[in-house]
Amino acid sequence: MAMAIRFTLLLLLFLSSAIVSFSLYEDQVGLMDWHQRYIGKVKHAVFHTQKTGRKRVIVSTEENVVASLDLRHGEIFWRHVLGTNDAIDGVDIALGKYVITLSSEGSALRAWNLPDGQMVWETSLHGAQHSKSLLSVPTNLKVDKAYPILVFGGGYLHAVSAIDGEVLWKKDFTAEGFEVQRVLQPPGSSIIYVLGFVNSSEAVVYQIDSKSGEVVAQKNMAFPAGFSGEISSVSSDKVVVLDSTRSILVTIGFLDGDISFQKTSISDLVEDSGKAEILSPLLSNMLAVKVNKRTIFVRVGGEGKLEVVDSLSDETAMSDSLPVADDQVAFASVHHEGSKIHLMVKLVDDLDTVLLRESIQMDQHRGRVHKVFINNYIRTDRSNGFRALIVMEDHSLLLLQQGAIVWSREEGLASVTDVTTAELPVEKDGVSVAKVEHTLFDWLKGHMLKLKGTLLLASPEDVAAIQEMRMKSSGRNKLTRDHNGFRKLFIALTRAGKLFALHTGDGRIVWSMLLNSPSKSETCERPSGISLYQWQVPHHHAMDENPSVLVVGRCGSDSSAPGVLSFVDVYTGKEISSSDMGHSVVQVMPLPFTDSTEQRLHLIADTNGHVHLYPKTSEALSIFQHEFQNVYWYTVEADEGIIRGHAMKSSCSSETADEYCFTTRELWTVVFPSESEKVISTLTRKPNEVVHTQAKVNTDQDLLYKYVSRNLLFVATVSPKGAGEIGSATPEESTLVVYLIDTITGRILHRLSHQGCQGPVHAVFSENWVVYHYFNLRAHKYEVTVVEIYDQSRAENKNVWKLVLGKHNLTAPISSYSRPEVFTKSQSYFFAQSVKTIAVTSTAKGITSKQLLIGTIGDQILALDKRFVDPRRTLNPSQAEKEEGIIPLTDSLPIIPQSYITHSLKVEGLRGIVTAPAKLESTTHVFAYGVDLFYTRLAPSKTYDSLTDDFSYALLLITIVALVAAIYITWVLSEKKELSEKWR
Repeated sequence: MAMAIRFTLLLLLFLSSAIVSFSLYEDQVGLMDWHQRYIGKVKHAVFHTQKTGRKRVIVSTEENVVASLDLRHGEIFWRHVLGTNDAIDGVDIALGKYVITLSSEGSALRAWNLPDGQMVWETSLHGAQHSKSLLSVPTNLKVDKAYPILVFGGGYLHAVSAIDGEVLWKKDFTAEGFEVQRVLQPPGSSIIYVLGFVNSSEAVVYQIDSKSGEVVAQKNMAFPAGFSGEISSVSSDKVVVLDSTRSILVTIGFLDGDISFQKTSISDLVEDSGKAEILSPLLSNMLAVKVNKRTIFVRVGGEGKLEVVDSLSDETAMSDSLPVADDQVAFASVHHEGSKIHLMVKLVDDLDTVLLRESIQMDQHRGRVHKVFINNYIRTDRSNGFRALIVMEDHSLLLLQQGAIVWSREEGLASVTDVTTAELPVEKDGVSVAKVEHTLFDWLKGHMLKLKGTLLLASPEDVAAIQEMRMKSSGRNKLTRDHNGFRKLFIALTRAGKLFALHTGDGRIVWSMLLNSPSKSETCERPSGISLYQWQVPHHHAMDENPSVLVVGRCGSDSSAPGVLSFVDVYTGKEISSSDMGHSVVQVMPLPFTDSTEQRLHLIADTNGHVHLYPKTSEALSIFQHEFQNVYWYTVEADEGIIRGHAMKSSCSSETADEYCFTTRELWTVVFPSESEKVISTLTRKPNEVVHTQAKVNTDQDLLYKYVSRNLLFVATVSPKGAGEIGSATPEESTLVVYLIDTITGRILHRLSHQGCQGPVHAVFSENWVVYHYFNLRAHKYEVTVVEIYDQSRAENKNVWKLVLGKHNLTAPISSYSRPEVFTKSQSYFFAQSVKTIAVTSTAKGITSKQLLIGTIGDQILALDKRFVDPRRTLNPSQAEKEEGIIPLTDSLPIIPQSYITHSLKVEGLRGIVTAPAKLESTTHVFAYGVDLFYTRLAPSKTYDSLTDDFSYALLLITIVALVAAIYITWVLSEKKELSEKWR
């Protein structure tokens, strides 16, 4: 009997330990999160297609990324993100095995190993002034220091060995004010020709010995008319540049070091000429000039004479010239015609000879072709074949070969600027759901696999089968909403002005749309997107309406440029409508009102001090006029150190005859003295944040009432001397001051000063607390401070009977004009890492505990429980405080490796973190964007309201059967033992 009981207990212990598990198994990876890697819009591309080894292309991008891509599939072999302030100026391949990159305005030169991307050497180059940078890598593959890499930047010309990065010599041009335009290294010659301008009015040519750096000869010649813009190298001894009026092409010859000028007027080349522009593609003995929205090809004769040989439309993109067989040079041009693009490869010397002509069907939502890079290869019939790498207007990267798109990369997602969420459509009746488990055998087989995975007995093949089965059975990739709210769309707006809808299931692109100009006018051909707002979110009683988003754009970079609106259907990705505003866009303010069709009202302020109501309907106008006196907002003028509060005044229809236009009045002004404070950060609460309760029980069984106001503004200022980078000021010179300001009255509710501290300040504002991160110069550490604000005026509501009987003032209206009685609690902690951004989890009803999501300098996301930044933490918490869950006070916040929600992944170039609640209260969506994208689902308080997706029902069934069998066996053994004792 005792043995049977022990057996039963051991079996129960084993099964219970097998069922309960909080670790992440191998077959669970990727079920609730996904990670996508990008590189950004390509600026430079260099092909490496030798017969041996993998065919690849080396690219540098506007996101400061250098990467090696597989030419067959477009996959990333390796990449490096250099940082926000380390822009790449040039990239090339040296010695056939090193990738050379020049960045930071010619001050950082690096060599990367071509196969694996490991850094071989890095050289910091001295620069004394700001200037254009230039990289010249010799094409000679001989490993010899006689053929160095030449770099110009900061007024210095450096010669650097490609073998080890050693600076062989440098030439200082800062005294002469010499700006290098071209560096030419004739093959087989040890003399380097350095051509440039002095004060844009004098051409100078230096002949420099490549071995010693000594100036062999120097020639200069003045050009009184002055030079303008970029120059174009057309041969080994000639360049062409525009004069200061941009109406004359000047051919500069420097044969044997002698300088000669030859001027050719643009009007002699084309009729009705205007201001010209030399385009960037480098063509042998020819240059491309843009005049009157057309591109003309100008050939340079032997004596510098110019003649027009061809003319193309303005929408044509061209590549650099490329040497092909038989000492011929070719280049590619791409132009649009309807929904197709036409790729042509021509010989530079004979434009009538077309080596390749292809037409490719192109998605209209990719826009125009911006850049073209070509590469040639030998076909099986020994003829020349060409592949073209093109960069589109939406920043996507495509490889064209043999008249088809071999692969494409949506690189616009590397430059996301704004994100919002949207629900998927409801699953209609009659829509069949694909069933994965068709038979009882399949059902048993699936659960047996799950059991093997739980007991760690699964082979690698079983793990793959389990993961595939879970992916199919979870239904996470369906395009309909689920009852838990796990399936959503993240609508992302990119810097290129393109919208993407990303599915939370696997991150796939459901639809994408490039925003077009609503007026199709010449003044606003392609607006830039500013921000993204939820425009229409129908509730359950209005399901016939699809939700939509509003994209506010601007026709230009200036704040006074006219704005445009675009309304996009969330389900289909089609543009519902678009319109010109007719006024500028300074600030967009979503109002907490909606009309009968669930369209949210918005106010848009312009540079004239007017605000405009959208949508422009009579219903919206009547709703707004009813709430006219209750509309307030604020503006922050950070450069001037001024924060202003505004309210509505009257209609401005008398001025503009627009009944949806209103004038404003200034209510209050907070001015920070410029000699002592500079505004570096402002922050408010999320307007749609849900607060579960305003009351909070203190450790003394006392009630604290959160001061929850949507009108609170967090402001951080720093001393002017401390406004620079960390360490640029002494602790005595820098003071960080934070404010909590009521934006209705301008009243400062709280002020906190941090002596000897410096920005940058990264903060998050939720409910009644704000957490911000900064640097402590005295301690030489980063710090995190939490400030919680409570409402003292409700402190009398402590009587439980009053709460039960309703005799309290918790539901009484609160006015910002009644002076609030508030008090604050604050605490500071050291933090071991620098921070890029901070967010906080959000749930449907605000019941679940909150976690801070900290984007670290290592491009990972750390989830930190809010209890660690509780201002009530003490060194020796009382028993009541321990029961409440208050953690003993420590001087620094812990960084637990298991708390990184990105695991071992990195979200390169991390810029922002967006959280959105699921319908299930325990769960929140987390979306992080930078150069990479990352998504996951979090349960800060565990999944207390549901079973996990991988819960093994089969194991539970086996447990129940085993318990019943154990009870029966125990009963039988007990009966036998009792019977045997009676027979004694």
